[in-house]
Amino acid sequence: MDNLISPHGGSLIDLLVDEDRIAEIREQSRDWPSVDVGPRRLCDLELLINGGYSPLEGFMGSADHEAVCSGMHLVDGTLWPLPVTLDVADEVAEGLSEGDSLALRDPEGVVLAVVRVAEVWQPDRDAEARALFGTDERSHPGVAQHLHRATGWAVAGPVEGIQPPVHYDYRELRLTPHELRNKFTRLGWRRVMAFQTHRTIHRAAQAMTVEAARDAGANLLIHPIVGLSQPGDADHYTRIRCYQALMPHYPKFMARLNLLPMAPRGGGPREAVLQAIVHKNHGCTHFMVDFDGAGSVLETTGAPAYGSDEAAEILAEHADELGVEFVKAHEAVYLEHRKRFVPADEVPEDGRVLRIGADEVRRRLDDGREIPDWYTYPEVARELHRTHPTRDAQGLTVFFTGLSGSGKSTIANALRVKLLEIGGRGVTLLDGDLVRTNLSSELGFSKEHRDLNIRRIGFVAAEITRAGGVAICAPIAPYDVVRREVREMVEPCGGFVLVHVSTSLEVCESRDRKGMYAKARAGIIKEFTGISDPYEKPGDADVVIDTEGVTPDEATREVLLFLERQGYISAQDEG
Repeated sequence: MDNLISPHGGSLIDLLVDEDRIAEIREQSRDWPSVDVGPRRLCDLELLINGGYSPLEGFMGSADHEAVCSGMHLVDGTLWPLPVTLDVADEVAEGLSEGDSLALRDPEGVVLAVVRVAEVWQPDRDAEARALFGTDERSHPGVAQHLHRATGWAVAGPVEGIQPPVHYDYRELRLTPHELRNKFTRLGWRRVMAFQTHRTIHRAAQAMTVEAARDAGANLLIHPIVGLSQPGDADHYTRIRCYQALMPHYPKFMARLNLLPMAPRGGGPREAVLQAIVHKNHGCTHFMVDFDGAGSVLETTGAPAYGSDEAAEILAEHADELGVEFVKAHEAVYLEHRKRFVPADEVPEDGRVLRIGADEVRRRLDDGREIPDWYTYPEVARELHRTHPTRDAQGLTVFFTGLSGSGKSTIANALRVKLLEIGGRGVTLLDGDLVRTNLSSELGFSKEHRDLNIRRIGFVAAEITRAGGVAICAPIAPYDVVRREVREMVEPCGGFVLVHVSTSLEVCESRDRKGMYAKARAGIIKEFTGISDPYEKPGDADVVIDTEGVTPDEATREVLLFLERQGYISAQDEG
């Protein structure tokens, strides 16, 4: 591997211990405290163990965290753009001391690694948010999600790896940095351009990557992220089948496909630097990231969270430390008269450009219409159609939110009956009171418990939707962040429609059959939504209904009309 680019920091880290040590750890770990590692940290752990995060040998402590957040370098001076920390719950942190061993387990309880505790500390989450997103404003969706998911404590220390996380899918495409470097050596590849994406690759992107690799005099590694999907992405199984269908269309001997178990952070330019480091450790000399700025998120206004040139600027600023050449993605467009893709800035004045966007592709899949051959290869289109049923055959969640007494349950019940009358799908009602009785009976009404109750509803709704059924949910769901979490849970599985029943507080109080509002105003009931606890009106509702002066039939009709317009039911079905 001497002819390949050196790993970041000079050497490729391998944290897997030998068989004797593995047996010792497995025996002793029965008595150690342990944590189940969530999906995002599972990706971090895999890249720590296999060397993708070289030169890191464990999770960061407070000194490195501060140095990274404030100056994009570790304490020892090594370029590193984003914190890699292990968050733990309060009860875990309280029981740990320096020198302890903490076992890290996968969701099935298998010990993957052990952390030798060097520090138990409390990160500055606001500083961390500013480093990741350039702001600590809670209105930024990335910040809101990050601060919501993070805990107050972190554990730092070196990691001993017992085994990497187990993947049952596409094992031949999950080469570690060491294995991929060996493959490059066998193939005689010395200059390698990585193209990282979280989206399906169509003809325009393929043409762009071929041209860029030729200009760089490099071979091409298609290196899609498969750690966690981002909103709007196809599931990774579909994407990988599409990549596999695409690969034969690259010039012979030019390109290879490998999967990257990395969780998007929405960190924009800094995240681009981290991705460049990870690709360098995999043996890549050049790095190109998909158009959207290293997984940039959107502001609530719909504007991009980061400028299109910010990633290029920060990578150029640190080019000497990185040693990886950043290749900027240039849009390729299809010229009808030439029947080929050309760079967007080379279109002649009389050239007719054909375009369709990702939204149009989704509409065509929803409607069962063909995707043009000029846009994508037929093999890729077939895979997309095979795994994306038309909207009237998809699973669906209709999620009602509104104050107590607003009319949510009444409309939800009526909608359930109408959809059962239409037929074709199973329909399940997850009403707030029913869920509280059967799924969340042990929960109270603190914000933490309310959020957990809504997440449970979202999980069940996503599974119903995934199975092709209809879930109708009717909780109060007062908090915007958790409603967005539910949308993110459900949308990869099928349709999601948010209905805000916007009936005023005054009207809701006048309908109060159980005297709940009166008790809340008297202070008998604490943390009651609309009185002593806020209700955050959704800005992303698909349907808004004020039930004052509207009958349940009329309100239900509004929802049905929206479902019809969106293609989830047909006019003929509705009768």
